[in-house]
Amino acid sequence: MDKLRRYILSNLSILFFSIFLPLFAIASVIFMIKLATYTAVIQITLSEMAKLYLFVVPELLFYTLPIAFVVGGALALYRLSNDNEMVVVFSLGISPLFVARILAVPALLLSLLLFVNFVVVTPYIKIISANFLEKKRAEAKFNLGASEFGHHFGDWMLFINKNDPQSRVFGDVILFNKSMKDEILIKADKAELINKQGVLQLRLDNGVSYSYDNILLRTMLFKTGYINDKLSTDPMVYRNTLDYWTNNELRERKTQRFITNTLLSLFPLISVFLMIALGIVHARHQKRWIYLWLFLSIVGFYAAAIITQQWLGFHTIWVVTLVWLIITYSFYKRLVGSRF
Repeated sequence: MDKLRRYILSNLSILFFSIFLPLFAIASVIFMIKLATYTAVIQITLSEMAKLYLFVVPELLFYTLPIAFVVGGALALYRLSNDNEMVVVFSLGISPLFVARILAVPALLLSLLLFVNFVVVTPYIKIISANFLEKKRAEAKFNLGASEFGHHFGDWMLFINKNDPQSRVFGDVILFNKSMKDEILIKADKAELINKQGVLQLRLDNGVSYSYDNILLRTMLFKTGYINDKLSTDPMVYRNTLDYWTNNELRERKTQRFITNTLLSLFPLISVFLMIALGIVHARHQKRWIYLWLFLSIVGFYAAAIITQQWLGFHTIWVVTLVWLIITYSFYKRLVGSRF
């Protein structure tokens, strides 16, 4: 029995990875295309692109793993059936339920992994990813360059006569501020834009400052000076998993996501009978359109998980799970259980 279990799982793993890797690659390409649209608004380096990709990997895994497992399991059994190996197994008195128990173990482990992924990992990753993009969008507002019209830097008007397009270093800089008690004019030979934990600093080197009112003009020479301006961002805060799912921020959206993702996490486990019903056939007497039925099954389950929650709310989880188990077990009993 142990050799049979290892043999079935080895065939399952081969089909699983042959399906999962192309699915994951396609999903990655789609994300890269989406990522390319960000570059029209923000400037990101190659390392930052890699960081954004790592942020989305848990979500890509969540949507590709269950499909790859169900399709791989059904096709593995279908290939063994076409080679008449499953017929030999059942002729030795081994029940199809034994095959179901073999598939149920990795299905259970995968369902637990998916549940932890969307409950614990994905919320944290989504928040730091959103904060990263918001920070880059805020920085994009300060893409300074030489211009006769000048720039706004907080309360300051900033005029740049020279700039290096490959860095954030500027030359021959003039700043003007009239929002204070005294009007202030600053001239510096060199300026550098620095982002320090959400605070933009304009470092000025070798400059002179003039402050004046109706009575007095003051002059001050300086070697190095700093002008700060906070980024206009409102970062989201992640405290812990329980706080994320229980607080009222985006309550309706979180509820929908929790219901849908819980069902998608359970999909591999509650589809064990579906894999057996579609995959196990008698090569001479039965021909099934397995690819069509797999496609219809996946689309039907995902549609049920998304649509029915509009009327059933949290009851969608147990209703869809129970109905799916009844339907798939009925197919299993009719197509496999009564024959082998």
